[in-house]
Amino acid sequence: MPDWLTIGLRSLGVFALTLLAVRVMGKRQTSHLTFFDLIIAIVIGVIAATTSLNLTDGLLNGLAALTVWILLPIFLFWLALKYKTVRDILMGKETVLINHGKVLEDKLKEVRFTPEDLLSHLRRKNAFKFADVEFAMLEPSGDVSVLLKKGNQPVTATTIGLQVNHESVPQTVMLDGVVMDEPLSAMGLNRSWLHTELEKAGVAPENVFIAQVDSLGQLYLDLFDDTAQVPQPKTKDLVYATIKKCQADCEIYALGTRKPSAKKLYSQCATDLDQVIMELKPLLKR
Repeated sequence: MPDWLTIGLRSLGVFALTLLAVRVMGKRQTSHLTFFDLIIAIVIGVIAATTSLNLTDGLLNGLAALTVWILLPIFLFWLALKYKTVRDILMGKETVLINHGKVLEDKLKEVRFTPEDLLSHLRRKNAFKFADVEFAMLEPSGDVSVLLKKGNQPVTATTIGLQVNHESVPQTVMLDGVVMDEPLSAMGLNRSWLHTELEKAGVAPENVFIAQVDSLGQLYLDLFDDTAQVPQPKTKDLVYATIKKCQADCEIYALGTRKPSAKKLYSQCATDLDQVIMELKPLLKR
């Protein structure tokens, strides 16, 4: 058998084995690699390459080495799940770099961080002044987690006491101009509804690149033609305006009628609608 064919077949076999190993070892190997993970990935790659090119003393020796470097990390990761001491040895510990706004110089030396390194990591977290940082920690993956001081944290609905409702994940109902029936059915909708909404927006189905529907049934579109302007959904605004109009009409009717029973009925309806508006406002006006 020619050498090129032998190397090709050997490479295909090692590639399949390495791909299987990556899947067995889990997705954590490919995201936020620790130093230990990086070493394992490099060694496995080197062994796979040398085995493919027949640079080892036989195929079985290369496969044996590859098997050891696959199974041993799996066993160590299993131990790490059980024992924190093993986790600390394999993955390292978190290190506090800033505590209560004070930069800990001894901790910077411990992790071999220069002041420039610290400031660079803070800038990546949109903290351009170290004085704005209450707490910063170096994670085992090498990333720096930052907690801003209370006065510098972004305003959220909770901090201003605004009540908001939960919102489910939007469903993608069209991709590349193709209608996706399963997400439509999951939202309780159908193609007829979709085509009606597209007609309202004045958009042809074949010109839709991506279409998504949120939990309120509003349709969001992105077109192949980037110069075309797509009207923004107005469902929530229309619902809010309709309820407000009904509430105002009930107040007018209550003031305009002379019949006590009708006045009481309209006044009660206006009060009930006002309560409904207060409860729905966080959902409809965000």
